Amino acid sequence: MAQLSHCQNQPISQNWAIAQLPGIAEEDCTKLRDRQIVTTWQLLQRTKTVAEKRSLAAELHIPERLVSKWVALADLARVPGVDCQYCGMLLHAGIISVAQLTQIPARKLHQQLLRLVVATLQSPDLCPGVEEVSQWIERSRRLVPLVNCPTHKGMGLVTRKQNFLKHPGY
Repeated sequence: MAQLSHCQNQPISQNWAIAQLPGIAEEDCTKLRDRQIVTTWQLLQRTKTVAEKRSLAAELHIPERLVSKWVALADLARVPGVDCQYCGMLLHAGIISVAQLTQIPARKLHQQLLRLVVATLQSPDLCPGVEEVSQWIERSRRLVPLVNCPTHKGMGLVTRKQNFLKHPGY
């Protein structure tokens, strides 16, 4: 997938096919494609405001929280190195936007990710290292913010403090 740069001084922002985001059903990809949304960049451009998210959810006949989840995943996947591979892990760990990622200390985020990986996969070896997490944070600081950082409650997302294992769609 193509990479986007907002200006010459900004790092390249990753752009992915919607189908590559974790947890999006094929049926939902088809509905998005019918509305000319086939990439993460297009999704982010169509959902800049709460009203736009609400409108898209209504068009798709799905809960607004699901659109908010996709937007959070798309935003996190913009960070080089996070991509579609780790955006879901970050979301499960409680990070819902690039703006929020810029604010968290690397060691704290790594600890959250490690707890998540051990709890779900029983294998600490599958957790990215502190250095990799630190690189994500540094790269995120150089990206142009596209998504406001609402509260978890406002997005209807499951946070790491809740029992995410009850929500297999995440």
